[in-house]
Amino acid sequence: MPRADRVVRLERSQTRKAAEVLARAFHDDPFYTTLLPDVQSRPGRLAWFMERMLRYGLPYGHVYTTPAMEGVACWFPPGHTRLTAADILRSGLYALPFRLGFGVHRRLTAFTSYTEPIRHRCVPTPHWYLLLLGVDRPCQGQGLGSRLLQPVLERAKEKGVACYLETENEGNVEFYARYGFRLAEAGCEPRYGVQMWGLLRPAT
Repeated sequence: MPRADRVVRLERSQTRKAAEVLARAFHDDPFYTTLLPDVQSRPGRLAWFMERMLRYGLPYGHVYTTPAMEGVACWFPPGHTRLTAADILRSGLYALPFRLGFGVHRRLTAFTSYTEPIRHRCVPTPHWYLLLLGVDRPCQGQGLGSRLLQPVLERAKEKGVACYLETENEGNVEFYARYGFRLAEAGCEPRYGVQMWGLLRPAT
């Protein structure tokens, strides 16, 4: 099978490399430029943050990549879409204020406090939650994002379960619309001014 057509589960040993891919993919994303405004230190700090996000997602078994690791998708399944104390400890997120600074922690807390109520309004029933989908810059525009989405989209359709995500890049709204996501709610986090679009793929 051609390399570009294959999607595989991310192995724990690949976490660091996958985090670096995501850090490059999201380097200029409006949310992460607000979260980590210093452009010089952003690559390393963002890679550290992405590695913890992946450590959070890996136990649930729904982190996907390609054999050459051109991109990564991290999903949380129904029933596991809330961060627990055990998740914080296991992933290493408890160290965020000390590793990235209390300013980063405040900005992240402000944004999640804004987006979580929106998600629960838009999709109050059990759902799949797409935390991350990123493709390395040299590989963008080759259909890899679409392929990385498919395993969970197919499973969600088969089981009749909704899917939800947030994006801080308006251009992504059109991308996700190709896969059945519609705009559920849009808004602007009031303290730091980050715009977001909540996208829902209804249960079918």
